[in-house]
Amino acid sequence: MQSTLRTFLLSCVLALLVSGCATQANKDPLEGINRGIYKFNDVTDRALFKPVAKAYKTVAPTPVRKGFNNFFNNLGSITTVLNDLLQLKFANAFTDAGRFIINSTFGLAGFIDVASMDNIPNHKEDFGQTLGHWGVGNGAYLVLPFLGASTVRDTTGLIFDTVTSDPITYTHNIGQVRLHNQLRAAQFIDRRTELLDAKDFIDNASLDPYAFYRDAYLQRRESLVADGVVESKVDDGFEPADEDMPAEVK
Repeated sequence: MQSTLRTFLLSCVLALLVSGCATQANKDPLEGINRGIYKFNDVTDRALFKPVAKAYKTVAPTPVRKGFNNFFNNLGSITTVLNDLLQLKFANAFTDAGRFIINSTFGLAGFIDVASMDNIPNHKEDFGQTLGHWGVGNGAYLVLPFLGASTVRDTTGLIFDTVTSDPITYTHNIGQVRLHNQLRAAQFIDRRTELLDAKDFIDNASLDPYAFYRDAYLQRRESLVADGVVESKVDDGFEPADEDMPAEVK
């Protein structure tokens, strides 16, 4: 318990200290380093991870792939419930805890998403979102080896969630190292398989995939922190019509 509390406090302090590393005008101050890591990830992915994911998709029937995807999503519900509570979203915490219990029992350890069949809402929360919810900024944009797009705040959140609420980490803590490694590998392949079509489309359609991934990631995280309510910041280049202007300006 004390170790978990120390992790929580250190994560908060770290996020607060580094949230000012990047401004809105300079969201990617480490772009040179990030592009290097992005290139490394891309080469590694094309040589290893993508072929494995394609082979898995070819060999494993759709129900099997869907079952493992449901299983890992169900494990993630524990992280969601914890962060619901940290954000004081008690109704969501009750709903998400109910989803976990239903899927873990009637859904055979989560392989069947019974809760979705019953139209129970499915929320996704993590500690990066929790920090954002309480006003902590993104900090500098980061590209992590193998893991890809992140920010200083979200990397801090990932570390916190992994240590405190990830059941796969628990298997390592009780000495089941082999099981831990097998689950991590299966989880990684599951996530990479989900992105096969999307990544191919973006790589082929975008002139600068790195910039596309960065901007898409930051926009998505902003939307998640705000629970989907994000003020549009797009400048379309047109002046407002007279009827749209405040009376005092006309």
